[in-house]
Amino acid sequence: MDTNEFVVLKLLFLGFLVNTWMMSGTSASDSFNLEPTITWQRSLCNESRLRWEVEVCGEDFKRDMGHIDPQQWCNLTHFMSEYHLFTLCTETKSHSVDCYWPNPLVESYIILIHKHFFSNCTIEEVIWMDPPDDTLTILILIPVFLTLAMIALVVWCSKRSDLLA
Repeated sequence: MDTNEFVVLKLLFLGFLVNTWMMSGTSASDSFNLEPTITWQRSLCNESRLRWEVEVCGEDFKRDMGHIDPQQWCNLTHFMSEYHLFTLCTETKSHSVDCYWPNPLVESYIILIHKHFFSNCTIEEVIWMDPPDDTLTILILIPVFLTLAMIALVVWCSKRSDLLA
């Protein structure tokens, strides 16, 4: 047997052993427990208490927004920390009464807050305009001329290869 063939055979055998060794500890039946498990039961969401807790968060937010000039209510940089505290409060209160967050009750209250404070914060609609005719002509003609140049180059190269062959 040639030495190169022997080395390849040893490497193949070594690869097989390493693969067997690595796969021996990770069998599919080992990773799943087939016995029934006791699941942690979470308490039910106390929606009436959550409604009250979210109202407390809303009152705090309203009080904080009272310190900000109403003309600045549409500028996020002026009330970002207050809004962050409001959302953090609603999240914390939701978890404290065993409710997930966000949930429909909290979302409806946040929508009410938005309607109260931010209903006049509509962004002016952007009116799209065509570019000037000169710019539009250039943007159309560049790809057309590039396509024609590529076709001419292909034709020229194909004629040249006929002469060289």
